This record gives sequence, structure tokens and C-alpha cells, in this order.
Amino acid sequence: MIIAIDGPSGSGKSTVSKLVAQRNGLAYLDTGAMFRAAAWWAHRGGIDLDDQAAVEEATKEMPFTPPLDPLDQTFVLDGVDITSAIREPSLSRVVSKVAVNLGVRAELLRRQREVIAAEQRGGFSGGAGIVAEGRDITTVVVPEADVRVLLTASEEARLARRAREVRGDASDAAIEATRAEIVDRDKADSTVSEFMHAADGVTTIDSSALTIDQVVDAIQSLM
Repeated sequence: MIIAIDGPSGSGKSTVSKLVAQRNGLAYLDTGAMFRAAAWWAHRGGIDLDDQAAVEEATKEMPFTPPLDPLDQTFVLDGVDITSAIREPSLSRVVSKVAVNLGVRAELLRRQREVIAAEQRGGFSGGAGIVAEGRDITTVVVPEADVRVLLTASEEARLARRAREVRGDASDAAIEATRAEIVDRDKADSTVSEFMHAADGVTTIDSSALTIDQVVDAIQSLM
């Protein structure tokens, strides 16, 4: 079973994807975190993120294996626990520079497909399968997935969710501080990936007024 879930920042796809994976004994792949890891790696090496060739080369050399356990998403890169670091607002504001780098996208696409294929053979899930989520999973990474979902939400809902996640509340100040991390990143990423409108065969679920459990149930109904 391969479940592909795409969507913009703050749509709830990471939370929902992990729960779907847990419920069905599947592996979980956060492809967005892989781009964050690449940004952290390049920055650690003193590489200007605007130097696309250098960032691409660094990504190819990055010694990183993504965690696949939905209950343990600890990210370790070159012996360093970067779980918290890749979620810092400072990195969120620049990760699009890496996400729009076509060379980086090609390298991470290769790695993502390798992970998905490995889960079909065995891997963490023992062959049960995987939930992969990100921006172009349903259209580029694994368009042949058994279930393909575009998870959306209103901009207001997405900003409030990410503000609570990153800054602890959804006050006006927190939402404004979060805006660039959501709206600006979506605008930049949309130049290389379509994640606001569903492709043919992809089911759209608007989570704006739904609980997490309701979204999980909606995805379960497609399986």
C-alpha cells in the first residue's frame, strides 16, 4: 500500500500522515523534512543557499537516511540530532531556496523513490507499505500510489495552525510572524511544484473545518 499526500504548509498533512501510517502499520516519509535537512547541511558547510550548484553537490554528498517510524521522527545527520533545528523559523524562511533548486529536487526525488521501493519489498513496514507526504508526491514522486490525496485548508486556518505549532499561540502577532514562513514559502515552491490544485485522480480534502480524526477517517475511506 502506498499512500501519497500533498498539500501546502499548515494543511495538517504531517500530523494526518503519521496517524494514517500508525493506524495501518505503514512507514512514514516526510519529504519536506528532507529538503529542510539539505538546507541545514548546506548552511552547516558554509554554503550560500543561492549557489545552486554548490547546494546540489552538497545534497548529493549528504549522509542522511530519513526516519520512517511514524512514532519516532528523530532526524540525525552526520551524527547530529537536527530534529529541532530543521523546524526553526530561521530555517523555514530560507528552505525554499533549496526546495526550488532543480538539482536538489532531482537528488531527493531519487532518494525518496528508493525509500518507497524498499518499503514495498520489506523495510520498516515489513512490506506493508508507506505514507509519503510533501508537495509533489501524488504527481511526480509516486503518481501510481494506491491512494492520492491533496490536503488543503484556508490560509487563515493554515496560519493559525503553524503559529500554534511554532510559536505556541495563534495571536495576531504570532500569525504575522508566521506569515512569511507559510505564504511566501508556498509562493516560492509553487514555481516548481503544483500543490494547490489536485491533478486527475487525486482526491481533494479541505481540512479547514475538520478535526484531525475526521481527516484521517476520510483518507481511510479511500483505501
